[in-house]
Amino acid sequence: MTRLHRLRQRLRGFVQADHGSVTLDFVLVLPVVLTILLASFEAGYSMLRLVMLERALDITVRDLRVGALGTAPTHNQVRARFCEQATLMPACMTEAKLEMQVIDRNTWTGFTTTPTCVDRTTTIEPALNFTQGGTNEVVTIRACAVFDPFFPTTKWGLRLDLDASGGYQLAAMSAFVNEPR
Repeated sequence: MTRLHRLRQRLRGFVQADHGSVTLDFVLVLPVVLTILLASFEAGYSMLRLVMLERALDITVRDLRVGALGTAPTHNQVRARFCEQATLMPACMTEAKLEMQVIDRNTWTGFTTTPTCVDRTTTIEPALNFTQGGTNEVVTIRACAVFDPFFPTTKWGLRLDLDASGGYQLAAMSAFVNEPR
């Protein structure tokens, strides 16, 4: 037998062998299943964070509406109350921003821009509109927070828009009427 003939026999035996075929299926399917699993976990946890963000905003709005935070609370006072109620946000005071604006009753316009979130890549903080308004005025309040994803593959699985620091933004909004004092 020549070397070429022996080589052909070995290649033919290798091609016809079926042991290890299950391993090949496993290797091909595992990344897809893990991506779905991790994306599902991340989606569920981000929804839980959004629910907690909205809950904290609702409690803060209640306190603002009835005057529990004083007659003219500052952004930091309202944010401190908001962060007391915000669970699943360990760095709330540094990663959450609140905006408040009176709605013009003639045009019924409120916020016209996207939420202003914390930019973790810079130390400059933008000026926010934070006006509580007077008695019987309709006010909108908006909270925006930045969260880091758990898994690095999340941006592909959920198609999240990540900012320059690698975090994604969640926002909640509410409206209320100031109670008479």
